[in-house]
Amino acid sequence: MGAGTATKRSLRALAEYDVLALTALIWFLAKFLRYAFPPLFPAFRDALGVSSAVLGVAFTAMLTVYAAMQFPSGALADRIGARRVIVAGAVVTGVGALVLAVPVPEPLALGVIVVGMLLVGLGTGVHKTVAVRLLSRLYPGRTGRALGVLDTLGAFGGVAAPAAVVAVTGATVAGVAVPWLDWHALFLAGAVAAGGLALLFGRSAPDPGAADRDAAGDGADDGNTDDTADTDDTADAADTADTTDTHGDGVAADAGGLRRYAALFREPTFAVFVLATVCFSFAYNGAVAFLPLYLTDAAGLPGTTASLLYSGLFVVSLVQLVTGDLSDRVGQLPVIAATLGLATAGLLALLSVSGVVAVGAAVVAFGLGSHGFRPVRGAYLAAVIPEASAGGGLGVVRTLLMGAGAFAPAVVGGVADATGFGAAFGVLAAALVASLGLTGVVAVVDR
Repeated sequence: MGAGTATKRSLRALAEYDVLALTALIWFLAKFLRYAFPPLFPAFRDALGVSSAVLGVAFTAMLTVYAAMQFPSGALADRIGARRVIVAGAVVTGVGALVLAVPVPEPLALGVIVVGMLLVGLGTGVHKTVAVRLLSRLYPGRTGRALGVLDTLGAFGGVAAPAAVVAVTGATVAGVAVPWLDWHALFLAGAVAAGGLALLFGRSAPDPGAADRDAAGDGADDGNTDDTADTDDTADAADTADTTDTHGDGVAADAGGLRRYAALFREPTFAVFVLATVCFSFAYNGAVAFLPLYLTDAAGLPGTTASLLYSGLFVVSLVQLVTGDLSDRVGQLPVIAATLGLATAGLLALLSVSGVVAVGAAVVAFGLGSHGFRPVRGAYLAAVIPEASAGGGLGVVRTLLMGAGAFAPAVVGGVADATGFGAAFGVLAAALVASLGLTGVVAVVDR
């Protein structure tokens, strides 16, 4: 009897986190598909005869589409609910992976790769903004921890991707290469996984927007604030029920559409923090896009070692579980400052050290700081953005920071072709220094 009760409690506890698990698995797949490209860049450069600048522009195009979806996805989730938006994103991601899974003749290969990358950017671009909003409502007292799980599992997509690329590109049976088992197989598996996760999420996740839309249709807001059943505000409910200054500083959640979200930036410390995270996004995305090539071309490491260190950059993402939980206990800004400081130190060291051990330590420091920062940034933004503007407001912020991140690979590729990867990564280090300084300003003003 006691054992049966304990089992039921365990099952209920697991069921409580099923949405978190599925949301994080979709994010894992999104990161896996995106981070499969940088380890493939050397092969693309040799097989297709393209430059680092061309590869950087292609990666920038994918990230630009990704960035462009941040605000629309958040605003759309405010209206129709998170479930529909996340499912649609997973389906589009699967279609993009399927395009990449089909081998084509070499004259068409670059164009097909770019089309597939754009579709992957489009599909994955709708996920994170909506997921942060959803999880912060489902787990209000454990937001930092939930986002730490989300970002940690997502980051492990970056661990798995380079290892999978190495595995399939070197796959043999009895010493004979398998012609159909190459990088195309990775994206075929990704397409199948995307379809399965979309189906499971559509069946398991709540649709809290439905209740709000029914209430809005009746011309009334039912006032439901149940965090376990009502995870998204519709725009109609927000516009009619919340016209007060919820930010405490003159930022009102009015019915002015884009003006409601733009009004968030009237608060100086919020605007400065957004600028800080934009600088971080530029540095992080630029480094992640070209770290394998930097390690081989500038640091002089063998390709296999470079791939191993690239995986290590994401292995250390486990730190997100620690920093997310720590931010719930001591506050977000101290953790943000500490993690940005570590990331900055790591990238500066990467520019000045040599040897596998020293370079590896610099990569680990950069990874620990960067990954530790990300969930706490999300928790901070979820805390300071007014409730009625949460979906679209976070979408605006993520559009800005991902837009800067999308621009970075093109800059790094162009500078690397002109002057080398050392100078290109120096630009990224300067951006991290700026991010750390701006965060210090926010911390001082926020006291």
